[in-house]
Amino acid sequence: MKKRIKIDYLNYKEDAIQQAIDTLYELGGGTVVIPKGIYISKPIVLKSNVCIETKKGTLVIFEKRKEWYPLILTEFEGVKRIRTVSPISANSAKNISIIGKGVFDGDGFKWRPLKKFKVTERFFNNTCLKISNDTIMPTKEGGIWYPTKSSYELAVAGDEPSPTKENIEKYKDNYDYFRPVFVSLVKCTDVLLDGPTFRNSPAWNIHPLFTNNLTIKNCYIYNESYAQNGDGLDIESCQNVLIKDNIISVGDDGICLKAGKNREARMTPIPTKKVVIKGNKVYNAHGGIVFGSEMSRSIIDVYCENNTFIGTDIGLRFKTQLGRGGVVSNITINNTYMHDILGEAIIMTCGYELYRMENESRDIVNEIAEDDYPEFKDITIENLYCTKANIGISLKGLKDKPIKNITFKNIDIKAKNALIEENVLNINYDNVNIVEE
Repeated sequence: MKKRIKIDYLNYKEDAIQQAIDTLYELGGGTVVIPKGIYISKPIVLKSNVCIETKKGTLVIFEKRKEWYPLILTEFEGVKRIRTVSPISANSAKNISIIGKGVFDGDGFKWRPLKKFKVTERFFNNTCLKISNDTIMPTKEGGIWYPTKSSYELAVAGDEPSPTKENIEKYKDNYDYFRPVFVSLVKCTDVLLDGPTFRNSPAWNIHPLFTNNLTIKNCYIYNESYAQNGDGLDIESCQNVLIKDNIISVGDDGICLKAGKNREARMTPIPTKKVVIKGNKVYNAHGGIVFGSEMSRSIIDVYCENNTFIGTDIGLRFKTQLGRGGVVSNITINNTYMHDILGEAIIMTCGYELYRMENESRDIVNEIAEDDYPEFKDITIENLYCTKANIGISLKGLKDKPIKNITFKNIDIKAKNALIEENVLNINYDNVNIVEE
């Protein structure tokens, strides 16, 4: 029988959860039980054959403290970067899980910059400026507020420091500029997240990378709508994935499939593959289900069914840009329900943020190789119903690599504008009704 360690609420210390994990790991595995109560925790590292079980009324807060969050070399947004350690992480672990109805809070507001235009003047003045009133970087949109001078200093400096050990030491006092993802799962196998709430993340909420046999179900994944880089799920270069019956409301993309960025990523050819996404509800988000924009190792064999988007900026969002390479293909999306979509019900674009390309990839601007061209192809979207959108379907491929072999079947959309097509090939419309209103 697997051993169980129950956290002692009355005698709790900030490293108690990690100590229980370590003890069970040495014993061959078991379950850490976190009872109802409020716990301030140091970052925790999940280890093989250990489950964390939470109860209704459990709240674990990963409070932002400089001494708890050293800098490390890792990956973020598809490339090697300096970040701080994540509040919850695992690396090369097997058979790990977090279950139950507890809440995990990443203390994200103390980490994240905030674009002034995303909140009301009253909120900005009464909340942000009372924390720090001299850390606003001017922009044409009204400014970006940083919660500390240490994060503000590097933001004003411009270029992000390169990912070297020397820079880890050099910029350790600016640690909170390098915001971590909340839950980082790297090179893990047999992972289950079932039931908890993950909220208030410093950057992305849950980020599995090079992880296999992953199930995320019955979770509530939440960030404020203004949360910078506040994605819900970012599944990157993972295989055999089930995302089921989650409720998501966040500040950036909702359910996002990724696979690394540009030539650097293509040197490690591990695609995101064999993914099932079903029964999820997405509210605030830049996109309900999103493919890209980092997709350079390719995203293939994805099946989506019975997902609902309410009030998201975009419904189904496929995005990439010249330089990424890779292919998004063999995608089937069935029975999708949308209401009150602010932008496009469906968008496929190979021109995402092209204005940034020169700064991001100068070698690509100067010399475009064949494998720098990304591709969307062999995609079927059927039985989709949208009661309100600004644009029904928008398809914008590249002249030298058009979007191709796309089938739309049994589609009903009410939108202000019906259809945009640029650089496409073999697009099939079968019983597609887009009513302009």
